[in-house]
Amino acid sequence: MDRNERRVLALVARAAERGMRITIPATALAQAMRNPARQARLSRLIRQPGTDLVALNGPDATAVGLLLARTARADVVDAHIVVCARRAAQVVVTSDCSCWSYSVFRFLFRYNA
Repeated sequence: MDRNERRVLALVARAAERGMRITIPATALAQAMRNPARQARLSRLIRQPGTDLVALNGPDATAVGLLLARTARADVVDAHIVVCARRAAQVVVTSDCSCWSYSVFRFLFRYNA
């Protein structure tokens, strides 16, 4: 949300209008909050009643590790995003539209978390 990407902002607004839950893995929040001054929208979003902030607890850490082992990947944040999205039956929305990020999420989703 720090990039002011209209597509992501529109999806978040539409989800809120429809009463849909938004899940934010704490690992992704930590990665995004490296520059809090640029994260006013994200700071507001995590305080909304329709937002679930999901910690990396023991069971999720195990699922993340197993997913990384099965996929020969190393990014804990990406794997935690996939684990959370699969459990909540939600899609991944990201402002990082690089081909690398897209291919990683598509690749990780093929595996059971």
